[in-house]
Amino acid sequence: MWIRVVSLLARLGLAAVWLASGWAKASDPAQTLLAVRAYRLLPEPAVQAVAIGLPSLELALGVLLLIGLATRWSAIASALLLAILIAGVASAWVRGLQIDCGCFGGGGEDASANWRTYGVEILRDVGFLALAGWLAVFPRSTWSLGAGSRPALEEYEELEPANQYQRTD
Repeated sequence: MWIRVVSLLARLGLAAVWLASGWAKASDPAQTLLAVRAYRLLPEPAVQAVAIGLPSLELALGVLLLIGLATRWSAIASALLLAILIAGVASAWVRGLQIDCGCFGGGGEDASANWRTYGVEILRDVGFLALAGWLAVFPRSTWSLGAGSRPALEEYEELEPANQYQRTD
C-alpha cells in the first residue's frame, strides 16, 4: 500500500517537473534555441531540432505521467532524457562554460554560473532521475488510467475480501 502512495507522489512530482519545464520552453522558443545553442554540443541543424522537439517531449511525458498512462515507459524515457540533460550540464561545467542550463526556461550565457550552480543543477536532476527510477520499478499507483499503471485487482481484493458477503448458513 505505501509503495502505491510513494509511486503516486513520484508520478505527480515528475509530471509537474516535465510540465513546468516543457511549458517554459514552449512559451519562449527563441530563448529555448539560445539555451540549446549555449551548450555548444550540437551542429546548428540539430540545435534547432532539439529546441523544437524538447518542449514537446517534456510536455508529452508530463501529460502521460499526470494521467498515469504508460507510466513505466514514461519513467524509462524520463530517466534517459534526464541522463542526457545531466551529461549536458556536466559537460558545460567541465568545459568551463558559464551558462544558465535553460532547464526551466531561460538559458544562454550567464556570467554568474559557477561550480555551485552546476552542482545544484546536477543534484536536482539526479533527484528527478531517482523519481523516474522508482517509477520504472514500481509504476502502479492510485488514480492511473493505464492498465499497467493501476494497482492490480488483487490489491483491491485484499482490502475487501470477496467472501465477506457470502452466507454461512
